[in-house]
Amino acid sequence: MRVIVVGAGVVGTMHAWHAVSRGHEVVQIERESEARGASLRNFGQIWVSGRAGGEELETALRARELWEALGEQVPGLGFRACGSLTPLRTAREVAVAEAAVARPDAAARGYKLLAADEARAINPALRGAFTAALWCERDAAVEPRTAQLALKEHLLASGRYTYLGGREVRDVVGTGSVRDDHGDVHTGDAVILATGAWLGGLVRELAGPELPVRRVRLQMMQTDPLGEPLTTSVADADSFRYYPAYRGEALDALNAGQAQDPVAAEHRMQLLMVQRRDGGLTIGDTHEYEHPFAFDTVEEPYEHLTRVVEAFLGRPLPRVRHRWAGVYAQCTDTSRVVHRQQVSDGIWLVTGPGGRGMTCSPAIAETTADQLGW
Repeated sequence: MRVIVVGAGVVGTMHAWHAVSRGHEVVQIERESEARGASLRNFGQIWVSGRAGGEELETALRARELWEALGEQVPGLGFRACGSLTPLRTAREVAVAEAAVARPDAAARGYKLLAADEARAINPALRGAFTAALWCERDAAVEPRTAQLALKEHLLASGRYTYLGGREVRDVVGTGSVRDDHGDVHTGDAVILATGAWLGGLVRELAGPELPVRRVRLQMMQTDPLGEPLTTSVADADSFRYYPAYRGEALDALNAGQAQDPVAAEHRMQLLMVQRRDGGLTIGDTHEYEHPFAFDTVEEPYEHLTRVVEAFLGRPLPRVRHRWAGVYAQCTDTSRVVHRQQVSDGIWLVTGPGGRGMTCSPAIAETTADQLGW
């Protein structure tokens, strides 16, 4: 079988990996020389903890298994089973964590409510003031800026994989056939359009104007090395407001009785923080849904994140050396992990995992491969 994958972000690259792993030939086409979108502009988190129960959690847990197995094959991914801690300061925040620990799927997530000293034993860098912390053992991380490159090198070594960068697919010219802007036609038994937040042009022509996927903009930053290990990923209690696993009466009480910081509320913020292999910290993020998006980054969210991080660390944040914005695609049907649609004979669109893309992409691609009989 010959598979054409359009898009070299994490979703497209995982489709390529599954096809090659099953003995097929793959041509992967990317409009940039290398992927530069949301697959690189994220935390690199394999984030099981906040997923909705049911299909979303099952997908995340399966993806977590696949990431770990792939990390053993491809050390350049930087996979590490670091888990996550969410420090808690108030009784209402602790109540949300207690409700999470009482979930029937809490053990599958590796939830445990820890006292502050127990949390610091796991992550000694958290020297600031907090009363308890929610631990999620199944969370993990990879290196987002280099993961796709490492996967590509692994795929090239198979001898059944071709990468074509700097080419934009413009037309469908037959069953399982597309033409790029160089005039070359690429034909396969299946074409996967994993185009991320690129939802115009050919995607709109094929899927129609009512595609149930929206674009979301975020702001993030990265610091100089911390100078010590941050042994886990770290979130704050605003993440409870954002992730579906925490919905319920305790969260309703938190929202009613504990106002979110005005800057965080305005920019729909949560703190997520991961240490990179060079010791720097990736910190974010904001969420902007209304179009047209702003073209600049604003400083107030960065100031808010700095205050929150410094309070948890009990020390000044290292110098910020990168700030950036990114855009990802999110399926508007929240009951679905991803939008998967056959848009023409032999051609499937797979997009819209939202903030779940880095976490769930190996399992999303596995489902596509199984459904198409690869």
